[in-house]
Amino acid sequence: MTVVDERLTMPCLPKALCGALVAALLATSPALAEQPTMQPAADPVRVMPLGDSITQGGSIGGYRLDLGAKLRAAGRTVDFVGSLADGPGSLPDRDHEGHPGWTIAQIDAIVVNRLRTYNPRTILLHIGTNDMYGSDPAGAPRRLSALVDKITAQAPGAEVFVSTIIPIRFADATVRNYNAAIVPMLRAKAAAGKRVHVVDMYPAVPISDLPDGIHPNAAGYSKMANVWFNALSSVPGSVGDPPAPGGTCTATPKVTGTWNGGFQAEVTVTNPGATATAGWTVRFPLPGGHVVTQLWGGTVSGQVTVTNAAYNGAIGPGASTTFGFIASGSSAAQVGPATCASA
Repeated sequence: MTVVDERLTMPCLPKALCGALVAALLATSPALAEQPTMQPAADPVRVMPLGDSITQGGSIGGYRLDLGAKLRAAGRTVDFVGSLADGPGSLPDRDHEGHPGWTIAQIDAIVVNRLRTYNPRTILLHIGTNDMYGSDPAGAPRRLSALVDKITAQAPGAEVFVSTIIPIRFADATVRNYNAAIVPMLRAKAAAGKRVHVVDMYPAVPISDLPDGIHPNAAGYSKMANVWFNALSSVPGSVGDPPAPGGTCTATPKVTGTWNGGFQAEVTVTNPGATATAGWTVRFPLPGGHVVTQLWGGTVSGQVTVTNAAYNGAIGPGASTTFGFIASGSSAAQVGPATCASA
């Protein structure tokens, strides 16, 4: 319903006087004056803790408790995602995808569905512990390789952090053999261009921090959190980016056209600061399975990082520029939350 200021409906006197009165009312009436546009807060980066009971963490909340605290202290806004939710009352974000007792094969069976449902930007995978005392521990590296391939095929734009597994008191040799086999395999996937990052978790947690020989105590989980945090901090964009030293900017994406098998989008980059930018970098996720096939007004790196072109890096105070792209894929057209850092 439109609200009309009744003062504007009163009979006017001479035109000059009436015009002056209307101008004064517009200047002093908040309902009628133009309101400033507020910039929305950046959406949190979706992070999926994925694995078995070591990810779930029991009543302690696992590494998720300390990792979340470290990320918040560092100014990173993240949202842990998954189909499960538990942990202590001191854990503000209880979501995860850690299934007690599960093997690599069991995670493999549900992972595509979970990635489609929660569309994580970043995945933290610690899996294989239950395979070590199963019927085929020697085949576990092969099963992990297939799982990682399935994850990167479904979510090619996600950063996938895969860790060596922590010790098992009664199966240390088996764990060491598994870790020794998966590290070169994971590095080969990264070298082939997949967004796979190896995290060496094994040496971080001593057996003395494993009360039952398998699961960490609070001290052990805190050490795992340190390793995850350092790994995430080393990969730009995996948990958002702090403002660049030279300033900040905003990036607003908009889907401008869709068709079967793809869509077109435009991103507006705005400089809200008081000095001109010298350049900018924008990061954003795409729907699972989508890839950028064409881009203008910038230079694309990988799938979701765009830097300015030579002609549009300098943006004056309050000004903006745009770039556009075409993405191909079968899932719904959307552009995830975009972050922008200026130089």
